[in-house]
Amino acid sequence: MKLISTHNILCSVAAVWLLAANITFAADTEALVLALPDPTLKGTPEQLPTGPGIEANSDKAPAALLIAKGVKNVALDKAVKTSVNPFTGEASQITDGKKEAFDYDTVEMKKGSQWVQVDLGSAFNIQAIAIWHDHRYIQVMHDVIVLVSDDPEFKTGVTTLFNNDTDNSSGLGVGTDREYFERHWGRVFAGKNTKARYVRGYSKGSHLSALNCWQEIEVYALPAK
Repeated sequence: MKLISTHNILCSVAAVWLLAANITFAADTEALVLALPDPTLKGTPEQLPTGPGIEANSDKAPAALLIAKGVKNVALDKAVKTSVNPFTGEASQITDGKKEAFDYDTVEMKKGSQWVQVDLGSAFNIQAIAIWHDHRYIQVMHDVIVLVSDDPEFKTGVTTLFNNDTDNSSGLGVGTDREYFERHWGRVFAGKNTKARYVRGYSKGSHLSALNCWQEIEVYALPAK
């Protein structure tokens, strides 16, 4: 009779344990489903920017991000501050839940690298951040940077979740992410379960305009432990 070595038994037990762990992990996650605004009625411009640093424009929604079950949008109606006062709209509109492709749902600020910041009220384990800059037009926003921290001044404990400023023109470090086209499904950034109270997003105009536009920020998170 062929004997089974202790090593083989231990390997088999480990494989079963890993499989069970993966099943448990998968059961605790779900696809993030966003409440999407209607797409813009404006047509696709004939000339759109292209290049290795820009994702291809597509009319197909990206794959949904898998996140932990039980999350909610903890940014809804939370306080917002901005690097400069908007000249169109109010900062509070950025977390009011309205993100349609209308002029009155868009907050506009002057040119240059500008930021908006959401105070979640307390620390959360952030699973995902969804941002709509301005989907009234199909355009590429420049220097999109998403940061989170427990410091309202963002001087310490800062985690960078996304940065496509490849030439460091905004002064926050060289980014390695690609630029993307604004569409009505927004852009979802993985939160990586980062514990933070404040969310700050930067932009530096778009290929269509030097102005900075924002429509909505949603933060999907769980209470911090």
